[in-house]
Amino acid sequence: MKQLKLAVIALFALVTISNVNAQDENNPFAVGFGVNAVDFIFTSVTEGDHFKDLLGADEDWNVLPSISRISAEKYLEKGFSLQLAGSLNKIETVRNVNDSDFLYWALDASVKYDVNRLIGETAWFDPYVHLGGAYVSVDSEGAGMLTFGAGANFWFNENLGLNFHTGARHGFDDMVQDHWQHSLGLVIKFGGKDTDGDGIYDKFDACPEVAGLEEFNGCPDADGDGIKDSDDACPNVAGLAAMNGCPDADGDGIADKDDMCPNEKGTKANKGCPDSDGDGVINKNDKCANEAGPVANGGCPWPDTDGDGVLDKDDKCVNEAGVASNNGCPAPVITKEAEASLENYSKAILFNIDKTSFKPGVTSKLDEISKVMNNNPNATFVIEGHTDSLGSAPLNLRISEKRAIAVRDYLVKKGVDATRLEAIGYGEGQPIADNKFRAGRAQNRRAVIKVSNKK
Repeated sequence: MKQLKLAVIALFALVTISNVNAQDENNPFAVGFGVNAVDFIFTSVTEGDHFKDLLGADEDWNVLPSISRISAEKYLEKGFSLQLAGSLNKIETVRNVNDSDFLYWALDASVKYDVNRLIGETAWFDPYVHLGGAYVSVDSEGAGMLTFGAGANFWFNENLGLNFHTGARHGFDDMVQDHWQHSLGLVIKFGGKDTDGDGIYDKFDACPEVAGLEEFNGCPDADGDGIKDSDDACPNVAGLAAMNGCPDADGDGIADKDDMCPNEKGTKANKGCPDSDGDGVINKNDKCANEAGPVANGGCPWPDTDGDGVLDKDDKCVNEAGVASNNGCPAPVITKEAEASLENYSKAILFNIDKTSFKPGVTSKLDEISKVMNNNPNATFVIEGHTDSLGSAPLNLRISEKRAIAVRDYLVKKGVDATRLEAIGYGEGQPIADNKFRAGRAQNRRAVIKVSNKK
């Protein structure tokens, strides 16, 4: 008896200084069986500490020398477990040795909490605290009691261990005296979780959701190349360690997954493809693989169809020889500057109301226009006449024709060849301003001069 009490006290002391993890989701179920000791408490709170009775003489301990306590428990979550336990004992000592002879039994339901959740984990020692309730029957008198205490499991291996459990039982009436109950026995945990079924518990499985190999801590090597999938850049195709698990079919030092030409040796700069003519266009995309040419022309040199020295890519007149200054087209009959001057001067050709006579200052602009035309002798021109909306449309059409002719005749007098000029009237159909207002109508009474042959 004394040796049992010393062992219990030593284990109880160890509980207070150890730190380790306990039963968890990897082995959620546990059963235990062993021997229990009951020690009734008669020291009041005002007279002293109940622990004096716990650590005092062992003569008042009641022990049934057989398996007298069994338990079953289920891990819940976050370090909490639910334990159900039953215990049986023969009470021979209550106050004095051998002063009694009656049966003791109890049914417990407790919630346990793993202390290692707070202080850390070791591989063999699991301390815990517990709180719950029990129905206790003593000498045919039964009562519900509050239970609380601590305990620990000492694991021999992953599933088998030694359990020490101690706790106080406190009643709320006089039916059953307050007492301590201690137990010592074996505990077996089981039901380890192996999600992927590879024979490696999730607790030790680095890849718990995917079946794998023990040599890779439960991680797979799908292609069997000796490189686990998580480190294998090509997990489904056997490859080389130097290529991070990927193959290199053409041996050019570029993994097939990164090689645009996996069966043909190439260079890293060309993503594994060859470039025979060195023009920067890989052979499979090069229309002239043995003749250097620009990328924009598919690796072929640019042609010059009309032989005017302007490459077809820049030549707007590919089949007609021209000059570089005009983008490969023949020189224009009139310069852009001259055409711009012509457009600017023609804006000032305005007419009096219902007449073909010019507004003041128009003739000076026509003189400038004639100079432009004479300086560009290869250009031809069309003179457009326009009116406002006052008057009938037929009348306006005739007036617009006369206005165009008036401009043409003036320019002929200034030395412009009449064969280079064409006069057309458009009437009121193409206004450039609102005819509701006088200023708008004045702008619409106009003539416009355009180049009719730019090439």
